[in-house]
Amino acid sequence: MASNKPAPEAPSRFDSDYGTEPGGDFTGNFTGEFTGDFTGEPDRGWDEWNPTEESVRPVRGRHRVAKQRNGLARSSTVLGVGVIAAVGAGGMATAQSKPPVSISVPDSIKDNLPDAKSLPGVGALFSDESEADRTEVAAATAPLTTAGITTAEAEQGTTDAGEALRARILQQAEQQQDAADAEAKAAEEKKAAEKAAAEAKKQQDAAEAKAAAEKKKAEEEAKKKAEALRLAKLAASYAIPTSSYTITSTFGEAGSMWSSGYHTGLDFAAPTGTPIKAIHSGTVKSAGWSGAYGYRTVLELDDGTELWFCHQSSIGVSVGQKVSTGETIGRVGATGNVTGPHLHLEVHTAGGTGIDPMAWLRGKGLNP
Repeated sequence: MASNKPAPEAPSRFDSDYGTEPGGDFTGNFTGEFTGDFTGEPDRGWDEWNPTEESVRPVRGRHRVAKQRNGLARSSTVLGVGVIAAVGAGGMATAQSKPPVSISVPDSIKDNLPDAKSLPGVGALFSDESEADRTEVAAATAPLTTAGITTAEAEQGTTDAGEALRARILQQAEQQQDAADAEAKAAEEKKAAEKAAAEAKKQQDAAEAKAAAEKKKAEEEAKKKAEALRLAKLAASYAIPTSSYTITSTFGEAGSMWSSGYHTGLDFAAPTGTPIKAIHSGTVKSAGWSGAYGYRTVLELDDGTELWFCHQSSIGVSVGQKVSTGETIGRVGATGNVTGPHLHLEVHTAGGTGIDPMAWLRGKGLNP
């Protein structure tokens, strides 16, 4: 708190330090009248000051005010203004152990000075103020540390701005940590969900692949079964051309024994006189001698396919005769260009092209 130094007092001849300075004795002489410098007349006497009506005004209020000269007080007036300024800045000035100094303020200045009771921190010093006024002043002069306190914090009883800031920082850090934890948790949940989805998709794909494989297998089995039924039905309408046979030559074999340079049919070696049966129902197209084929019978089927039965020892049918599956149409022999008794079977399409008899027979459900 600021304080003003007391006004200097006039020196007294009765003081023990009169005429001396700190640290030494007075050694000079007063050599003249008082002009602001002590230059002489050391023996000049000092009389007791007797106040008069001209020098003293009546006491006003709590203070004794000296008489003004030319609208301004003595030098103590400036000191008084400093005291008021010090009081306004933060407290009453103290005069230490010295008696109070009389001050006087010109009316032109006094009228413009603020009321002392309205100054922050000063009004409460006056005894005639109420407790409510002092509370209002105290609230108005609240410490600056509450400047950063929010309304919500003030309602919770917070009075320290530093502590409030620390609490907000900690709260913000906690919120950021919670947000980071929530984000990490969300990332883990997303990763787990993606992993679960991938696993579910993998299982679904495996199940679909298994179902597709089972379906394909079932279809293939059904197809095989249908083919087997078809072949069984065909087999009931087709028959092996002879019995007690041995396959000695197949279609396409190369050799000098055949005029074409390769074998054009399928040979069933069997004893002479073994019955030759109609493979399928049809009409006898030709029956008789045919050079290198010996005795030959040609049976034409309903789709135009021709079956040639060659090297027979005897023929049992005639041209234009209709025969059924398994009916005897001749006998195994060794006529024509042969090396032994056998049935030479050839298969020709409706266009006259020779094909493999073994494949054709298997296509009809037969397995020679």
